[in-house]
Amino acid sequence: MPSYQQVALVGVGLLGGSIGLALKERGLAAEVIGVGRHREKLDRAVEQGILDRHSTDLATGVAEAEVVVVCTPVDVAAETIALAAQQAPAGCLVTDVASTKGTVVAAVEAILAKGGSNATFVGSHPLAGDHRSGADFSRADLFAGRTVVVTPTDSTSTEATVRAEAFWESLGATVERLSPDQHDAALAITSHLPHLVASALATSTPETIRSLVATGWLDTTRVAAADAALWRQIFSSNRSQVLAALDRYREHLEVLRRALVDEDDAQLEQLLAEGKRIRDAVGN
Repeated sequence: MPSYQQVALVGVGLLGGSIGLALKERGLAAEVIGVGRHREKLDRAVEQGILDRHSTDLATGVAEAEVVVVCTPVDVAAETIALAAQQAPAGCLVTDVASTKGTVVAAVEAILAKGGSNATFVGSHPLAGDHRSGADFSRADLFAGRTVVVTPTDSTSTEATVRAEAFWESLGATVERLSPDQHDAALAITSHLPHLVASALATSTPETIRSLVATGWLDTTRVAAADAALWRQIFSSNRSQVLAALDRYREHLEVLRRALVDEDDAQLEQLLAEGKRIRDAVGN
């Protein structure tokens, strides 16, 4: 028997589409509803087995949902989450996939504190994705074995938090609970900084030698191929934490540079060995 009679996905791109596929493949939802702006893309998601049906009207799409997952870009996430929570039925769990949580969660809670919602909101961020975007790249196993960070606040009920954690675990994910600020500080280092570094490496490579790029360059710059507008939104919404991470990285880079300038090969090897140790400890 399905765990949920109806789950609504607001935004059916890579993450929303992968949630839909996972729900369908695992038999977790009797019905998956998609909400979006472009009917033709929603029709295609039905054809791909991601959705059972869809609506271009948010209120209609979430009217009977037990769970609503908002999968919109960061710059419209808070507004969309709050509106979905206000229009969802009593007892509905509303969560999201936004890459930054501090500003999003604070904005949603400020709106909902004014009243008009019987649904409950718990912020979430699955640490899973692809440099490609769109529902065409959705995968039912995208969340399997991956971490999803759930970000309750002091005003979030324990029951709602547990429900959000259970939802992601049902998709095969491992859940970690952090405050929104803890999440943003950590992800600035583990996700946002790598994208900046990848982009800088890509743009610093002269066009005349691009035919010579090897596996190391390709692996390191892969995420630079992601949507630029989306990542601009992420950096802007987590600006202070990204700057702190960038400063920390610059300090470590300067230590490496100094070892090269000083021809201190022993120090250079030690620094490289420390980097290897940390990378090996992470695995994969």
